Amino acid sequence: MATEIERKFTIKNNDWQSAVLKKEYYCQGYMVNTERASVRVRIAGERANLNIKSATLGIQRQEYEYPIPLADAKEMLSTLCTKPLIEKTRHFVLIDGKTWEIDVFHGDNDGLIVAEIELEYADETFTLPSWVDQDVSNDVRYYNVKLVAHPFKDW
Repeated sequence: MATEIERKFTIKNNDWQSAVLKKEYYCQGYMVNTERASVRVRIAGERANLNIKSATLGIQRQEYEYPIPLADAKEMLSTLCTKPLIEKTRHFVLIDGKTWEIDVFHGDNDGLIVAEIELEYADETFTLPSWVDQDVSNDVRYYNVKLVAHPFKDW
């Protein structure tokens, strides 16, 4: 079984920007969102993936991800996914050997900035950068799938 262990945080300032190694534009949409799982299509740069993720609350969830043709992903985003699509720029920052992903959202979620770190196990220790604020790993409002129906602009 594939497992994602991820912690999610709000940001208190822009100090992370000076440490960005690279950034990439993402566009993603959800075809299915049930009480058990979501099915997502994501375009990241010139790559595309289909992702199935359990709807479990918390930092540990089942996750399966498969590459798909870019043209198929564009068509699925256009015709099969619930609108609005999630658009964001993901910035990658390395802190003590761990990659932090800072998502700056656009569109209906403009103004939302969230930092995520993927872990190897649930109780893994890691360095918390000074620019990190609240741990929102268990707050469903910050789940991308929830931002479709309840965008940041409506909070």
